[in-house]
Amino acid sequence: MTTRPGAPAAVRADDWGWRYSGRRSWAARGLTLRVEPGERVLLLGASGAGKSTLLAGLAGVLGGDDDGEAEGALTVAGSRPSAARGTTGLLLQDPESQIVLARVGDDVAFGCENIGLPRDQIWPRVGWALASVGLDLPLDRPTSQLSGGQKQRLALAGLLAMQPGLLLLDEPTANLDPEAAVEVRDAVGAVLRATGATAIVVEHRVDLWREIVDRVVVLDPDGGVLADGPPDAVLADPSGELARAGVWLTGAGEATPPLIEPGERLLTARGLVFGRGPAITGQRRWGRSRRAARRATGIALPHHVDLDLAEGSALALTGRNGSGKSTLALTLGGLLPVFGGTLEAHSALAGQASVRPAEWASRELLTRIGSVFQDPEHQFLTSRVRDELAAGPRALRLPASEVEERVDALLAGLFLTELADANPFTLSGGQKRRLSVGTALATRPRLLLLDEPTFGQDANTWRSLVDLIVGLRAEGHAIVAATHDDAFIAAVGAAELRLASPAEVSA
Repeated sequence: MTTRPGAPAAVRADDWGWRYSGRRSWAARGLTLRVEPGERVLLLGASGAGKSTLLAGLAGVLGGDDDGEAEGALTVAGSRPSAARGTTGLLLQDPESQIVLARVGDDVAFGCENIGLPRDQIWPRVGWALASVGLDLPLDRPTSQLSGGQKQRLALAGLLAMQPGLLLLDEPTANLDPEAAVEVRDAVGAVLRATGATAIVVEHRVDLWREIVDRVVVLDPDGGVLADGPPDAVLADPSGELARAGVWLTGAGEATPPLIEPGERLLTARGLVFGRGPAITGQRRWGRSRRAARRATGIALPHHVDLDLAEGSALALTGRNGSGKSTLALTLGGLLPVFGGTLEAHSALAGQASVRPAEWASRELLTRIGSVFQDPEHQFLTSRVRDELAAGPRALRLPASEVEERVDALLAGLFLTELADANPFTLSGGQKRRLSVGTALATRPRLLLLDEPTFGQDANTWRSLVDLIVGLRAEGHAIVAATHDDAFIAAVGAAELRLASPAEVSA
């Protein structure tokens, strides 16, 4: 039995489970679930409970026997998921992995072309989908120039343009600013009303999606379903079982901010101009000659930033997607060249090294500045979680006993002990994020730069990260975080630097 693209699809799971190759524990197990055509389900559960694994299974992209072991049965519209791919649209946690083509319009059109939609229908759908997700960009804009949040909206637009019968969304608003998140939620709601498609949405924070779903399913980390029913009934959590499992409920992110006096200055920026590409000054960077660098064109963002970072300080970089938060963080971390103004490290951070972080070698950065990228996978180097955490300390040539001590402490503090031997690329999105934070912490840098540090976290792991960062502040480490998480900003007691987007500047 199959269904035409766009027809609402039913979902069935019968004692279904999946274990990734090389893993002892099951990512999901004992799952029995029925989702009727046209239902809208919010799928919740602790980080690592198997939510993303279930969506990947329904989309037919988990792979074959070499990739893992399956048990039970999983069907979409009465067929194996691999046979129903034309009716299913999956938005992954990492939108960059779904961007295929070099230009915005072509990328949104790609899925429509693959399902054989007539050409005269494709481009109207492309324009509608981009407008629906609030991505007001020229169709020929290079996808390589988009921010992480913009890429997330682009990937969603590509799915919406196909109008699938089953829409699977894995944290679709996790890296979006609050205004964009509402736009995306409303876009999804409009598509569901227009098409009647079945939808399963994974999100940790429930308030945004509560209005447009008619059912909440909570996965049990030990296998099976912890709760299932109407949103108000499930989220009331009369037994407190969901709160203990880390499900985000009203008030879960409330915390008392710390009072920490800043110490010596570490880093100062005055009139700092930053951007992407070779620095406008034509400095010798990234292996280019001075002449080649002068010919190359850099893209500067419309900011002149003044800031001082001191021991024990915390600064949150906020603003709409595309405003330059990630670019500023990479510049402060010495990973992008300065376009204008000054960025200088003080002796408490630089020691005997140059005062310009962009001139530091990798080994000089290790104990001075640790950077956590927006995409966790961009900084994974090994095939085991334990080895990933040990890579930095080993590069510092620390004694084996000290390396082991640091790694064990991080595994425990980040809820990763049971995954010590797992491949980092098989972790859930939230687990990958915690691991990426751990890799930066392992060398104990004086300044820690975090890009969306709370992405993919349940309420329990979120509190663990907050406690860890507050503890680092108390020890004299400085924290800079690019984030849309207001609760995180308040909980760690961070000052806020809001960056205006280019559109806001020109308005």
